[in-house]
Amino acid sequence: MNSENNTKKREKKDTELPLFSYESVLAATNNFSAVNKLGEGGFGPVYKGKLLRGQEIAVKMLSKRSGQGIEEFRNETILIAKLQHKNLVRLLGCCIERDEKILIYEYMPNKSLDFHLFDPIKKKMLGWETRIHIIEGIAQGLLYLHQYSRLRIIHRDLKPSNILLDSEMKPKISDFGMARIVGGNETQANTKRIVGTYGYMSPEYAIKGLYSIKSDVFSFGVLLLEIVIGRKNTDFSNSDSLNLLSYVWELWRNGQSLELTDSTTGNPSSTSILSRFINIGLLCVQESSIDRPTMVDVVSFISNEYAPIPIPKPPAFRIDRNTTVVNVENCSRNNITVSIMEAR
Repeated sequence: MNSENNTKKREKKDTELPLFSYESVLAATNNFSAVNKLGEGGFGPVYKGKLLRGQEIAVKMLSKRSGQGIEEFRNETILIAKLQHKNLVRLLGCCIERDEKILIYEYMPNKSLDFHLFDPIKKKMLGWETRIHIIEGIAQGLLYLHQYSRLRIIHRDLKPSNILLDSEMKPKISDFGMARIVGGNETQANTKRIVGTYGYMSPEYAIKGLYSIKSDVFSFGVLLLEIVIGRKNTDFSNSDSLNLLSYVWELWRNGQSLELTDSTTGNPSSTSILSRFINIGLLCVQESSIDRPTMVDVVSFISNEYAPIPIPKPPAFRIDRNTTVVNVENCSRNNITVSIMEAR
């Protein structure tokens, strides 16, 4: 009994978050009604709720079937409690009662980016200007994590489903269960357990377990190109291209950038803007992490249209006519896995 009490005290101290009672969470979600269920991932189900004072919330439950879910829970609460930025989802509190581990977030009425981006009807809400603002917001949030937060954070699972959209379609990075803290002067670490989502992992991480701020930059580059083109990176199984990166690279280097525009976005104000964003995306997904820009550079490229941009080298995971740069069969295909936070 004392051990259980000590565990709860330690968790309460670690989270530094308001603690919600289980009864209040039940009331907010109407006893976790199926009508209020927003979705479910490897962590567990997510429900929409409403507090007594009228505030709408998203309630994320730890699934009892999640093998390392308690560590992921602790990871997320410890990290997000210390992070404050307009482009990061806000954690309002947690509940640690009746063997339940529950996170309470601000509710995002427009759901996740992938809900819109890859749907032939809903993607029409994402005009060119909206997509640019979403890219800018994600870049600012990632810059904060890498450069300006009290802790240097590597997210490790940046993808459209982890980008939530508020009522004004402004993006917020979510899901820090796989994130890692590195020391103030550190930019790289390694792990024996590869986690993340196939299609967004950098080659050095997927194959060697090396992760760094440049791993997040790679994921951001994939995400940027998906937003601009309107297609998933892995949605090329029936084409000559291995993935979106290979497809974009071939057209871009042949001066055919206009063919890459998502027809539902409307035309950008100038073709140079489209080409510039594709150039930035390709810089981020270069095979070598050394060649990729930092998020400081990326934000500068995005915000200053007159800043010169380097010519990118070929991207990772591409297939040319005579060469396969990276054999993707050697890469992890984990869609949802969990890591344990280790402060370094």
